[in-house]
Amino acid sequence: MPEETAVPGETTVLEETTTPVVFVHGTRSSSSIWEEQMAVLRGRGVHCQAVDLPGHGSRLTERLTMAGAVATIRDAVEAAPAPPLLVGLSLGGYSAIAYADRYPDSISGLMLSGCSTVPRRWAMDSYRRASGLVARLRRGGASTWGVVTDMLREVSAVSPLPTLRSLTVPVWFVNGRRDPLRLDERRFRAAMGNSRFHVLGNAGHDVHLHAPEAFNRLLVGALRTVDRIARGPLGGGSAA
Repeated sequence: MPEETAVPGETTVLEETTTPVVFVHGTRSSSSIWEEQMAVLRGRGVHCQAVDLPGHGSRLTERLTMAGAVATIRDAVEAAPAPPLLVGLSLGGYSAIAYADRYPDSISGLMLSGCSTVPRRWAMDSYRRASGLVARLRRGGASTWGVVTDMLREVSAVSPLPTLRSLTVPVWFVNGRRDPLRLDERRFRAAMGNSRFHVLGNAGHDVHLHAPEAFNRLLVGALRTVDRIARGPLGGGSAA
């Protein structure tokens, strides 16, 4: 299994970067979950954007589909000044993988959290039936809980391992030690030669909220790496 990452307490200094960042949230949340990360990066002059997926945030009245999620990410990537680092949590992570499968050359890297489990259709179908019942029973909360049934249906069609094997951009996995969606970390790690795995102690599924300082330092480190790759040998950088 991946070793837990001990992230030093000192602030990581980010040199001038030309790599933007696009953030993608998880289920039943919104772009607002990335406020701390956005503040850190914008304070360093980084162009960044957090999207609302269909059925979330400013788009609650829409139905979630993976095609809609990919289109949302595509709009943000096209609006960025350069190929961005795509950062996704949970549903956002699976959506980022689906996006990378379709548009692999449009991003500089992936940073994924809470999605180190291969979706199993039989399990997703069982959860989907249960969540549909909850949505009906809750009535007033159906508009927020019902999106879970859509998420389970759409994520069950994502095949992360073949996509990740095919990518040439660097990929970071940053998970909380207490995250239940770490079931297949061994398989993810074995499938990829260009990935970096970090497990942060005292953090759960929402690792960027539970361990924000450690997460932010890893995020800044990832940006420095993709910057060096983008500059290439002539710029004095290397793919560290």
